[in-house]
Amino acid sequence: MMNRFGAHEFLETQELIRSLAANIELHAVCAFMTNDNELKSILSRHIQGMEQSYQQAVNLLQNKGVNMNPPRYGMHIQHQPQIGLNNPAMSPPNPQAQRLSEMSIGTIILNTHKAGSIFGMQWANECGEPQLRQLHITCAVNCNNMAYEVWQYMNRKGYYQVPQLADHTMQTMNQALNPTMQTMNQAQNPSMPNQLYQ
Repeated sequence: MMNRFGAHEFLETQELIRSLAANIELHAVCAFMTNDNELKSILSRHIQGMEQSYQQAVNLLQNKGVNMNPPRYGMHIQHQPQIGLNNPAMSPPNPQAQRLSEMSIGTIILNTHKAGSIFGMQWANECGEPQLRQLHITCAVNCNNMAYEVWQYMNRKGYYQVPQLADHTMQTMNQALNPTMQTMNQAQNPSMPNQLYQ
């Protein structure tokens, strides 16, 4: 017997499946174009993760059973982010390009995963069926992790530098913040119980 789903959640899961299929192909083309073995390896792992999500979504819609806790993508790059600018430079776009640069590949893949993370959570919010909801949440988290992995690669290569505010500006802004009234009351009367967690 076929699963019964609400219209929104069914159509959004179909959209997820189409998006995963397109992104798998996009990653494959980008992996073929790059000469950077590290980037090629990242793209290959992303393809494997998306293939798992794709198959889970298809199985769920076709009533073939699905794990309520689908596998989460684990990042392989652990890089301490470089904060601040170091002679940032960007080449002008080449309208006659035959191949994509590593910077362009990284940017395209990063933006694809950022969008996937946003859409995944939006789609999850439209789902009433618990398994579909969890599927979309897991796919959103996976996209978030994949985006961060690509960002770490780009940051380390200098393709995505992070500007920083001056120390005095951050300090001035932080000093303007105030604690909640409850926190201030507890600081003045430490024996007062914390109502929030009882």
